[in-house]
Amino acid sequence: MCRDAQMPAVARKAKAGPSGLNAEMPALARGPLARWCILPQLYIHPVTGLFMPPMPATLTEGSVPRQLRSLALPMVWGLLATMSFNVVDTFFVAQLGNAPLAAMSFTFPVVMLLTSMGIGLGAGTSSAVARGVGAGDSYRAQRLATDAVTLTLLLSVTVCLVGWLTINPLFTLLGASAELLPLIHQYMSIWYISAPCLLVPMVALASLRAMGLSQIQGTLMGVAALFNAALDPILIFGLLGAPELGLAGAAWATLITRSLTLIVALYILRVRVELLVNPLAPWARLLASWRSVVHVGLPAMAANMIIPLASAIVVMMVARYGNDAVAGLGIAVRVEPVALIVFYALSGVIGPFFGQNHAAGKQARLAEAQRILLVFCVGFGLLLAAILWFLGPFIAGLFTDHAEVAAVAVRYLAIVPISYGAYGLVMSCNAAFNGLGTPWPAMLLSLCRVLVLFLPLAGVLQFLWGLDGLFAASAITNVLVGAWAWRWLRRHLEQ
Repeated sequence: MCRDAQMPAVARKAKAGPSGLNAEMPALARGPLARWCILPQLYIHPVTGLFMPPMPATLTEGSVPRQLRSLALPMVWGLLATMSFNVVDTFFVAQLGNAPLAAMSFTFPVVMLLTSMGIGLGAGTSSAVARGVGAGDSYRAQRLATDAVTLTLLLSVTVCLVGWLTINPLFTLLGASAELLPLIHQYMSIWYISAPCLLVPMVALASLRAMGLSQIQGTLMGVAALFNAALDPILIFGLLGAPELGLAGAAWATLITRSLTLIVALYILRVRVELLVNPLAPWARLLASWRSVVHVGLPAMAANMIIPLASAIVVMMVARYGNDAVAGLGIAVRVEPVALIVFYALSGVIGPFFGQNHAAGKQARLAEAQRILLVFCVGFGLLLAAILWFLGPFIAGLFTDHAEVAAVAVRYLAIVPISYGAYGLVMSCNAAFNGLGTPWPAMLLSLCRVLVLFLPLAGVLQFLWGLDGLFAASAITNVLVGAWAWRWLRRHLEQ
């Protein structure tokens, strides 16, 4: 215990009142307890002179495997719920007929582009905030989280305003027919308004992951998906006295759900965890925060955009074998994200774990985490491969009764999943590099995977063995890049 007279001058200055930067201190640090120095470890920021408790670096102590498991499991359920979001929309819109379904299908490239922006900004935010928390720099973590939300809001509003003003020319360029354009306009004119309510929560929830609070994100994502599933039929078909809005009803359901998600996410960050502070900051400080976020966010965004590009190239290659082959591939690639969901969840929490421990100087924990990643990804990946090989015919039969279509899906599920463990390792190593604040290895790995390895290999093996060769090229590429990524990360940690 200590009284005011025994407090350092900088602490008395910080305690003086809620004006200026000190107004951004957590309530606990400037409340009655601060007068008596009850807080066991108070942090004095070297630049601002703020007197505040450090945020707990929850990922720097305790059992590494237990922490990774407890972080990843809630993300699995949250990601499953998020994947169901578009599936549910598609299911209900399909009941309206082929034209509304085709109109909504044309919007997927735009949706993927904006989602990639959110994923990239979220990766940058998670990395920067996690390193601030791990270093015990509470003020920096708060400033980064707040300024990242501001940046995301500004970017998303700007991009969506441009998109809203160019709906007709953009979708005409994408190949939409004149009869579909009114339906697309009906849907996207509302969807664009909801897009900032998608991107801002993505970045806000990335800050929660950076603090080790993935359970909150998983729960919020699950509740939002259930709410959207309940709201869709009400607004699309006019149930319970609501107006029958058709295709626009799906967009309105999305807008309402995302707006509520935004409100809840900002409430949690501002009130429950006190991570958001006054967004009005000096221009120099805003730019410094934005540079920290974009340093990781831009490469992560670009790397994420490579994935749909690679998928489009594969579809073009398979199209040479006819519509049945494309339909069979479509079944397999819809099963694939569900099979990989554990790896997606793991990569979502690896970044914060590596960021906090790197900033705290816990190199031994990073090395242990990398060993766990190798064992888990290889072991679980082989288990997945065995399951999909055994259940492949049954899974394909759930989607189609055409033997030619099912045969392609079965061949894909027998060959490519052999490499799922290696692909999971690539995702986790990329997330680790981002968490360490070194995003360019992840960017290079993603580029080389598609442009340097897969495309040349696919051309050769497809020429030799047809579709089986194309699928084998994907598997071989994943294994090679997985080994490369793991080795590169180990050497980086040893430096």
